Amino acid sequence: MQKVYLDNVPLDEARKMFLEKIKLPCFTERIKTQDALGRVLAQPVFAKRSMPAFHASAMDGIAVDSNKTFGASEQNPIILTLDKDFVEVDTGDPIPEGFDAVIMIEDIHWVNENQIEILAPAAPWQHIRPVGEDVVAGEIILPAHHKLTPPDLGVLLAGGILEVEVLVPPRVAIIPTGTELIKPEEEVSWGKIVDFNSTVLAAYITQWTGTPQVYPIIVDDRQLIKEGILKALEDCDILVVNAGSSAGREDYTAGIISELGEVFVHGIATKPGKPVILGKIRNKPVIGIPGYPVSAYLALEWFVRPLIYNYYGLLEPEREKISVTLGRRLVSAMGKEEFVRMAVGFVNGKYVANPLKRGGGVTMTLVKAHGILRIPANSLGYEQGQEVEIELLKPKEEIRNTIVVVGSHDLSLDILSTLIRNVSGKLFISSSHVGSMGGILAIQKGEAHVAGTHLLDPETGEYNISYVEKLLKDKNVVLVNLLYREQGLIIPRGNPKGIKQVEDILTKGLTMVNRQKGAGTRVLFDHLLKTKGIDPTLIKGYNREEFTHLGVAAAVKSGSADVAVGIKSAANIYDLDFLPIGEERYDLLMEKDFLASSKGQILMNIINSSDFHKKVEALGGYSTRSAGQIIWQN
Repeated sequence: MQKVYLDNVPLDEARKMFLEKIKLPCFTERIKTQDALGRVLAQPVFAKRSMPAFHASAMDGIAVDSNKTFGASEQNPIILTLDKDFVEVDTGDPIPEGFDAVIMIEDIHWVNENQIEILAPAAPWQHIRPVGEDVVAGEIILPAHHKLTPPDLGVLLAGGILEVEVLVPPRVAIIPTGTELIKPEEEVSWGKIVDFNSTVLAAYITQWTGTPQVYPIIVDDRQLIKEGILKALEDCDILVVNAGSSAGREDYTAGIISELGEVFVHGIATKPGKPVILGKIRNKPVIGIPGYPVSAYLALEWFVRPLIYNYYGLLEPEREKISVTLGRRLVSAMGKEEFVRMAVGFVNGKYVANPLKRGGGVTMTLVKAHGILRIPANSLGYEQGQEVEIELLKPKEEIRNTIVVVGSHDLSLDILSTLIRNVSGKLFISSSHVGSMGGILAIQKGEAHVAGTHLLDPETGEYNISYVEKLLKDKNVVLVNLLYREQGLIIPRGNPKGIKQVEDILTKGLTMVNRQKGAGTRVLFDHLLKTKGIDPTLIKGYNREEFTHLGVAAAVKSGSADVAVGIKSAANIYDLDFLPIGEERYDLLMEKDFLASSKGQILMNIINSSDFHKKVEALGGYSTRSAGQIIWQN
C-alpha cells in the first residue's frame, strides 16, 4: 500500500531541520571592481591607499597661513599678498606646504590684482580635506559577506582596490517533469500544459543572486527522471525538481531521492505547498516542489532562498508588514498553515484586504496580490472586520495610490485600469469581482472606493437605484453610468445545439455554467427563469459558478458547458456565438467624497474621454452613450 506522505512537518520546523543538515561549500573568484556590482565579498577588503592622498581644498578660494589672518575684522581688515601670503586654489587642489586653511572665494575682497582684503580670521584646517578623510590606507573598507552597492565600488577604487575576491553564485539546477508539459513556443493541444514554471523559478533564483540552469522537460518516466537528476547533480550546487513531488502513481521524485541519497521531509503542514520533498544526494541539497505554480513559487522561497542567502552569509530580507481590516470572512482548516494572497486598498483612512482565489494553481493571484496573510495551523480563520497582519508584496505607497473597485465584473474595468496608468503614472486600479450586491455592501462598509453594479429590480425594471436606496440610505453616495451592455446566451460557434431561447436550456437537457450568487447577471437570469416558470434546480450546471464573464465564456469554449449567460464582449473574445436577451445599464457606485477627490476626478475624466469610449465600444456589445452621467444621488 502506498503511503501518501511521509511527514506533515510544520513549515518553520522543516526549514530549520533542512538548513541545519545542508552546508553548501563556498567557491570564490577574482573579478574587476568595476564588474562587481551586486556580488558578495568572500574576504574583507583593506585600503591600499588613502583618499584623499594629500591635503586638498574643499572649496574654491585661497589657501592661507591661518596665523597671518589672526585679528582680522571689519574694524581691522588685513591685506594679504598673492604668492607671499596666499595662493589661489580650486576645489580638490592640493594645499601647498606652509598653508593650513582655505578662505572661500565669497569671503574675500580683491584690493588689486595682487592683493586681497579679509575681514575675518581663518581657523586652522578650515575648508581642507585632510589626507585620509575618506579612506585611510590599511583600514578595512568592507567586511566579508558584504553585497556590493554602487557607492562601495567607488570607495574600493579610491582605496586602490582594482580587483575583489567574491563568492561564485550558487548554481541551481531546475528540472521540469511531466508528460503533459510543453515548451512555451509550442502549440497547446488537448491535455498539454505550457511549462512557464521553469522561467519563473529561474527568475526568482536570479533575483536572489543565484545562477539558474533550466534542464529539458523530462516525461513521467522513473528511469529518465533518475538519469536527469544524476546528470544535473554533476554541474549544480542545489537541485530543484519541479512536479512529481506528491504521492501519485507517476510521482517518482521522493523515491528517487531516497534511493540515491536521503529524504529528510516529505510533506509540510502548509496550504498551498504541502507536497514538498527535502533531501540530499551526494551531499547536495535536492528539493522536490509541487507542479502547481503558486505552490512551487512559495516552496522555492521557503527552502531555496534561505540556502542561497546562507551561502552568502547574508540575512534574508523581510517583507514589510501592515495591519489590515478583513473585508470578508476567512475560513481555514486546522492543522495547516495557510498562505492567502490578498488584494489590499487604502479606503477611508484604513487598509482593507480581501482574499483572492486560494488554489495553488491560480498564478494570477500572485500577479494581483498586494500581500500575503499567514493563517496559523491552529486557527480556524478570521471574521469579517477583524484586524490582521499581512506581509506586503508591493510597496505601501502603491496601495495608498490604488483605487479599489469591488463588485460586478466587466471588461471595461481593464480598460480603465490601463488608461489611468497612462494618464497618471502614480495611480492604480485594483478590481475584485464579488458581484453587484457584494460591491454595494463593500461601499456600505467603507471597504471600497467604487462598486460596479447592474442589479435589475424585477418590479420596476430599473437598475441599481432601489437597491442603493434600501441599503445605503444613510450614505452620501452617487451612481455614475459607465456603460450599457448586451446580455445574452453565450453558445459555441455555429450553435450546434440549436438554442433559440432560454427555455431550450431545460427542454434540450443542456449543461450551463452560472454566475455567482449576488451577481447582476445571476439576478437577471433568475428573473428570466421566474417569468418563464422554469425551476432552476432542474437545470444542469445551475449551481456551477464562475466569478467573471470571461470565466463563463471559457467554460463554453472548453466544452464543459453548452451555454452560459454573459455579455457579448466576452463571447467575442472567445470567438463564440451570442443570442441577445437584452440591454442593461452598468453603473459605478461611489461616495460623494471620493467623487470630489483628485482620484475620483481623474477617474471621471477618463470615463468621459473619447479614448475610453472608443476602446470600450470596440469590444462589441457596448454603448457609452451615457458614460459619466450621474444617474442618481442622495
